Amino acid sequence: MKKKIIITGGDGRFAKVLKVKNKKLNIFYPNKKELNILNVNSIRKYINKIKPKYLIHAAALSRPMNIHNKKISKSIDLNIIGTCNIVKVCSELKVKVIYFSTGYVYEGKVGNYKENNPVFPINNYAWSKLGGECAVAMYKDSLILRITMCEKPFVHKKAFYDIKSNFIFHEDVAKIIPKILNKKGILNVGGKIQSIYSFAKKNNKNVKKTSGKKLFPKNPSMNISKLNKIMKW
Repeated sequence: MKKKIIITGGDGRFAKVLKVKNKKLNIFYPNKKELNILNVNSIRKYINKIKPKYLIHAAALSRPMNIHNKKISKSIDLNIIGTCNIVKVCSELKVKVIYFSTGYVYEGKVGNYKENNPVFPINNYAWSKLGGECAVAMYKDSLILRITMCEKPFVHKKAFYDIKSNFIFHEDVAKIIPKILNKKGILNVGGKIQSIYSFAKKNNKNVKKTSGKKLFPKNPSMNISKLNKIMKW
């Protein structure tokens, strides 16, 4: 019998892609009413109903990025407290947690960051995701995925030519999920290190160059050798 998996943010952008791309996995996609990450009883009720082996925690407040400056309380509630609630219940009910964090927790000055390198978030969004990481790391049956992913094709009209990253499409992350379900600790998840413009241009020929120097550090790219070994790329 296939092991059951719950993904929070069941009606979110990534979950919709996962639903199409991963028919073989036995995944449940609760919406916000079915599983409210700000309500411990709601989380417990849904998990007790499904009885999963794994919970992928992808529900989060992400963009627009400046919302984390304008609405700090909302950012804390959804990305930190919501994650803490998930960990509380999963640790109580013995459910493995796989947490979607971000590569932006690294400082972003030199690039090629390994999982054991120090972290120093580059914006409030990254701080909120690191806050979630703290709770997840306390629970040993867990995996933290530091990801920089986006929709395909690249949705923005402009892309940074002077910022290096490991952007990866939702579709590619969906292919990775079955291979990492039983891993623990921290794992960088991304694609080839390149400028965001180079990445975007391959799938959206109309994208224009722009500078990101005032918005981001120049190189928050991650070392993905650990992922490459798992995927045998």
